[in-house]
Amino acid sequence: MEKPKLHIVSLSGGKDSTAMLLRMLEEGMPVDIILFCDTGMEFEGLYHHIDKLEKYIGRPITRLKSEKSFEYLMLEHTPKRKNPELVGRIGFSWPGPRNRWCTAMLKQRIIDRYLRDLAKEYTLVQYIGIAADEPERVREFNYPLVDWGMIEADCLAYCKERGFDWDGLYDIFHRVSCWCCPLQSYDELRKLRKHFPELWEHLHWLDKQTWRTYLKHYSVEQLETRFAFEEERLAAGLPIKGRAFFDALRERLKEGED
Repeated sequence: MEKPKLHIVSLSGGKDSTAMLLRMLEEGMPVDIILFCDTGMEFEGLYHHIDKLEKYIGRPITRLKSEKSFEYLMLEHTPKRKNPELVGRIGFSWPGPRNRWCTAMLKQRIIDRYLRDLAKEYTLVQYIGIAADEPERVREFNYPLVDWGMIEADCLAYCKERGFDWDGLYDIFHRVSCWCCPLQSYDELRKLRKHFPELWEHLHWLDKQTWRTYLKHYSVEQLETRFAFEEERLAAGLPIKGRAFFDALRERLKEGED
């Protein structure tokens, strides 16, 4: 016997998935479950957005969250180590390009577990909010934004026309993901430091508690030194690129180590 279909919208809370959901509902497309998985490390403005969106559409948003927090997994969890060099290390420490444990454990596993139970009774039809100008797609999912030809700029404009502003987050950042993500660009980190000093201070604290530096070439303390040095240079009318800058930066970083 063929199982009934269940249409599931994956909602990250950002501009693309929000635009996808809004247009799907406006065009009368089937939406049975709206799924938001909370990492616990989102900006407050994103949580406000999810609440506002739920009221706007007049439908419940299913919110999933791991029982184990990001900070617990990063600082306290003791996984089985395959790499002998990591035996004895406590916590996963900072994620990186080759080990995005945060995405796997705080999102994908939680979502997969939830969907696995639903799949026992339903044929799942999943909708993912990847814009037409984003390259990464998986065959078995549905991408309405691609079908509509909506690029990222279209998605943001579409949401703003309907009154969504994420408490100004998209006026600061290009992407709104976990505020502590080490995969952010230097430019995004400069903005975090400037506009969210309390989160920047917490980033300092986290970095001091763990055994892997925040970035491959910089701890958060060293980033603070770099960004402050950049501000000094700019105020003096000096460049913050090129060999002369990086030679001077190395000297400044050495001073901080003494």
